[in-house]
Amino acid sequence: MFKSFLLISCLLNVLSLQAQYMSSTDTITSSNSKFHVKQLVIPTLLIGHGVIGIESDGIKGMNTEIRDELTENIDDKITIDDFSQYAPVASVYALNLAGVKGKSNFRDRTTVIATSYLIVAGSVMGLKSLTKIERPDGSSKNSFPSGHTATAFAGAEFLWQEYKDVSIWYGITGYVVASGTGLFRMYNDRHWFTDVMAGAGIGILSTKIAYWVNPFIKKKIFGKKTEESKTSVSFIPFYNREQAGFGVAVTF
Repeated sequence: MFKSFLLISCLLNVLSLQAQYMSSTDTITSSNSKFHVKQLVIPTLLIGHGVIGIESDGIKGMNTEIRDELTENIDDKITIDDFSQYAPVASVYALNLAGVKGKSNFRDRTTVIATSYLIVAGSVMGLKSLTKIERPDGSSKNSFPSGHTATAFAGAEFLWQEYKDVSIWYGITGYVVASGTGLFRMYNDRHWFTDVMAGAGIGILSTKIAYWVNPFIKKKIFGKKTEESKTSVSFIPFYNREQAGFGVAVTF
């Protein structure tokens, strides 16, 4: 089981490395939410490892060894990864509803994560079509990279950015969940280790890009107003002698 523990360590090390290379002012509400070369280090290493593994016999061999060890004695698959990939993003909105305010208002954070998911979808689908890597279970040739993992790590980076100044443990928890998602993709024999590594890098980078371009999106789509806007929710009841109910109006 040594390789399994090594695999878990490799994935979870993303947590500490991510914290080391992130700037405490790299947020959407700061003028410093601009491009910084050091922020490319981790996603580049992760994606690079996955890309090199496509042709490297040594990495392919490692893929097979890890897969054999993880899937040994498996009777039933655990499909929690279908849901855990969205847990970090859901946590951002859940925390906000609970009164724990993050860095961004509703409009900004929704724009950021929507942009990130668009980048993830385009990158993942494009690479799957281009590389045509067979899945470990032989079901199809669209294994590289892992879309579930990319989605999970995009959400983990989103949670980190929004709540790292409130408590770093929110972000760390998001990365633990994302790492678990990648592990379960391998445990369920759906992806190789390199698929997961590349997916993690794509997810992290997609959210970073989304934050970098958000000021441009705000200016071009929502106007030149850049200060923090406030979101309000109004409940409007009605009764017409036959029916009763209420309407909801959201302003942001």
